[in-house]
Amino acid sequence: MRLDEAIRQRSEGTAFVPYIMAGDGGLDHLIPTIERLEAMGATAIELGIPFSDPVADGPIIEAAGMRALEQGVTLTDVLDRLIEGTGRFSVPIVLMTYLNPVFRFGVERFFERTAASGVSGVIIPDLPFEESLDLFAGIDRHGVAVVPLVTLTSSQTRIDTILDQAEGFVYAVTLKGTTGKTDVFPDELLEHLRSLTARSPVPVLAGFGVHRTDQVRTLGSACDGVVVGSFIVEALHAGREQDVATLIASARTVNAKK
Repeated sequence: MRLDEAIRQRSEGTAFVPYIMAGDGGLDHLIPTIERLEAMGATAIELGIPFSDPVADGPIIEAAGMRALEQGVTLTDVLDRLIEGTGRFSVPIVLMTYLNPVFRFGVERFFERTAASGVSGVIIPDLPFEESLDLFAGIDRHGVAVVPLVTLTSSQTRIDTILDQAEGFVYAVTLKGTTGKTDVFPDELLEHLRSLTARSPVPVLAGFGVHRTDQVRTLGSACDGVVVGSFIVEALHAGREQDVATLIASARTVNAKK
């Protein structure tokens, strides 16, 4: 099943995609954590690859990446562990990585290996969408979607270009900055999300800053779902799995666009 289909075919509510950092706490915890998040009701899971210069990450996710790097976790390690976990979960996996690890791995080999690992999509925040079209032209991506990001400052012309080529889902960035938790979103955000969702051929998920149940319900009612990172990473690191389960459960109560 394609990533966009998996998001649309959720049974109820709005989509909820938790972000976790691969290798935070040790790679032995990766597959069990994915299994628990799937059991909690995650629609898909965004899996971060630790990187030394994470320009889009706020302090919580950056710290998680540093903990994983201190344990020597690499992209190869993560993909190998996903292959080992084949058959233990069915929730779609979306890798979040930066461009440098992809280049070091080799672009064609990267897509071949991610597909073999069961990965459904990739997010590369430091790769402009237009450049991705050129970089991946002629590359067999083996069905792995390259998820585009749209920001609040993206021009309408650029948004039109992205929506025309979008696959997997559109990641609608909700803050003018890095990842992290916030209590105040820009006034224009909800109308921006509704406009994107009405025009997009694939689901639109809102991410950056989300950490409360009321935010999940409000943002989730304006688009197809939410991505939650810093709150999930922090809660899992502190052993607060019930807080994670409560936040994921709140998405099921949203009367949202399918």
